[in-house]
Amino acid sequence: MASGQSDEPGLVARLLAELGPAEPAAVMVFASPSAGLTGIAQGLGEGLPGCRVIGCSSAGEFACGGYCNGSVVAIGLPAARFRADAIWLRNLPGLGVSDWMADLRAQMARFEPNGRRSRFGLLLIDGLSQQEELVAATVDAVSHRLPVLGGSAGDGLRFEQTCLVLDGVSHADSAIFCLFETDFAIEEVIFDHFSPSATRMVVTQAIPEERLILEINAEPAAEEYARLIGVPVAALNPRAFAENPLLVRMGGQYYVRAIREVTPQGGLTLMSSIETGVMMTLGRADDLTHGFEARLRALGGPPVLILTFDCILRRLALEQAGLEAAVARIFGQYRIAGFNTYGEQHGGVHVNQTFVGLAFLDPEAAHAA
Repeated sequence: MASGQSDEPGLVARLLAELGPAEPAAVMVFASPSAGLTGIAQGLGEGLPGCRVIGCSSAGEFACGGYCNGSVVAIGLPAARFRADAIWLRNLPGLGVSDWMADLRAQMARFEPNGRRSRFGLLLIDGLSQQEELVAATVDAVSHRLPVLGGSAGDGLRFEQTCLVLDGVSHADSAIFCLFETDFAIEEVIFDHFSPSATRMVVTQAIPEERLILEINAEPAAEEYARLIGVPVAALNPRAFAENPLLVRMGGQYYVRAIREVTPQGGLTLMSSIETGVMMTLGRADDLTHGFEARLRALGGPPVLILTFDCILRRLALEQAGLEAAVARIFGQYRIAGFNTYGEQHGGVHVNQTFVGLAFLDPEAAHAA
């Protein structure tokens, strides 16, 4: 694993020097939107022949330490312990589900199951495509209970343009699905820090294709949401959204429907799908780190790495609570690396304000301990 500031001279050379000795089968690159991700990926591909280089722009980065901005995180998966394949899922606005399924099935056919090794999938999606639910469900339908985790590419807090790259090539309005096989034991780590309050509301008017709520409880959406959380409309910002999430109950479980922004007309644009008639509950924050540490201590052994997709709004809530030092310590102790997202995917579902990670555990180290 390597990281660095995007404006450092010779960044690609430094990354190659740190990653090259591992002879990686794949390198994942998560970078600030200003980092020149495509050029970095091209340079890594040229310097690491035969290595798949997969990456996306982010809303923040972290590499076994505190949250960063304006940096580049590169994670190498050595060929001695990993096998990798990656494909594009193109034309998200065109809803090319049949083509995606054909490509996914062909990819799966190239990976004959090996009972002695673990398989998992990595899904990166354009975070402005508004198609994460469909893509995640499509992959889940083809992957036959394969653990699949991922994140929506970000653009800081600008929400203007994201970038995904595979082997030095970038495509707009697309997703990347990577299939991996490893001799590490793997374990999913899913965590959010909210529970439902007694405050409930109904979406009385929405535009689903725009992820836009126009009315809540038959009142203008922003005004009613502000009233329910006890602040003026002018105080609605990403930190207020992070601390007061909207929860939707599905299959006996609550999922966050994060708010992206207030529209000029007083609506609320979300980071996930929403429909008229949906009942929502206002979430309240639980302890931001205590339960999280307990979950990490319960892992089946010391992690070599926890590959992580962590929502930007969860990060904002942690920073607002003054927990940056605690997060840096936990991320360092448990070797947590990845990027801040516009949404997270796991189990065929698109969620928000959730820590979604995959821990790689060394069975020999666990046995020795």
